[in-house]
Amino acid sequence: MLALPSPPAQAHPGGLNAEGCHNNRQSGGYHCHRNRRSSPQAPTAQLRGGVYFANCDAARAARAAPILRGQPGYRPALDRDNDGVACEPYRGR
Repeated sequence: MLALPSPPAQAHPGGLNAEGCHNNRQSGGYHCHRNRRSSPQAPTAQLRGGVYFANCDAARAARAAPILRGQPGYRPALDRDNDGVACEPYRGR
């Protein structure tokens, strides 16, 4: 019997774009399974003319936070209190 090495299994069998990334259907998040070909240190990805931040840390690193509803990069998942301001500074209450 001849044993051949197999490539490592990927978490998702398909649906990856050219950069090895995709949108998670359950959480709505965007993530990659391999290094991006473009700039690997860029905290944002260009999507259909818009800006996407994986989380508020990425938005802050890009000096884009806080993000107002209607601005590029805003999405409800980043606006925990649904006040129209995503990634706002924490204020103890």
